[in-house]
Amino acid sequence: MAHKFINTIEPGETINDVYMVRDPILRSTTRGDLYIAMYLLDRSGQVNGRMWQASETVYKSLPKPGFVRVQGRSELYQNNLQIIINNISVVDISKVCIDDFLARTKKDVGRMFEEVTAIVGRIKNPQLQAIVQAFLADEELMEKFRNAPGGMKLHHDYIGGLLEHVHNMLRVAAVILPLYPNVQADLVLAGIFLHDIGKTEELTYDMAFTYTDSGQLIGHIVKSVVMVNQKVEALRAGGTQIEREVVDSISHIILSHHGEYEYGSPKLPAMPEAFMVYFVDDLDAKINMVESAIDEEQSDSSWTSWINALQTRLYRKRID
Repeated sequence: MAHKFINTIEPGETINDVYMVRDPILRSTTRGDLYIAMYLLDRSGQVNGRMWQASETVYKSLPKPGFVRVQGRSELYQNNLQIIINNISVVDISKVCIDDFLARTKKDVGRMFEEVTAIVGRIKNPQLQAIVQAFLADEELMEKFRNAPGGMKLHHDYIGGLLEHVHNMLRVAAVILPLYPNVQADLVLAGIFLHDIGKTEELTYDMAFTYTDSGQLIGHIVKSVVMVNQKVEALRAGGTQIEREVVDSISHIILSHHGEYEYGSPKLPAMPEAFMVYFVDDLDAKINMVESAIDEEQSDSSWTSWINALQTRLYRKRID
């Protein structure tokens, strides 16, 4: 039987299908009854799941994450779809079509990577070009770069999302850099290429999008700086001169690209190039979040439901 994708579920349907379960939590009602709250996912999106009259035994049996067969019904709660679960059982990954669960970029990965390579190939500064080429020459790392998601939940959260995000940013930068001749284009292009390279180590995506232990402990921003310094040390050991000022400038762009302390940046932007990378990064991330939220809205309303990450509802109608 064909898989029933989450974005096709309507309220009032009987559900009997396999979904990925994530973040199950055992809770108590005000009366003291146990229930399990969880997310159910496939490549089309995620939905809240609730299993009332649950037990600690059922909770402990659930993978975190993993695959489960869910039997129940769909309903609307506060204008949001949720699935009320009557029965839930663990499903072995060997019985699952993994492509139903890991969303992928709709764009051509090979073409995007070629264009990324071509744009960073325009970098004229020999030291920055040497650093970029050291990353491009790392075939194992570039394989991860082509496949890694751009994030867990907020933006570009699908296989190939990291590459798509960097590709978009480089194309935007290539268009606007001529308007700002005092901004060092080489630093911007290299900074964009490397700003999220640590996500190749922060995230794992073999079964579900989750953080590695190292990624959870350190995070992609610091990991990206560490990876740059490792490549620089290898270049220096091979006789390539890389000045400290070059490494510090790239490191600053990486450390400040979230733009605010509250968003995880250890430093605030303090260079024109860092500001440009921050704003281009934020632009591409926000537009991806907006488009995804509009596409995934399941109601016929002109407005989406509340998007907490954007602190607004989105207007869906188009004037054309």
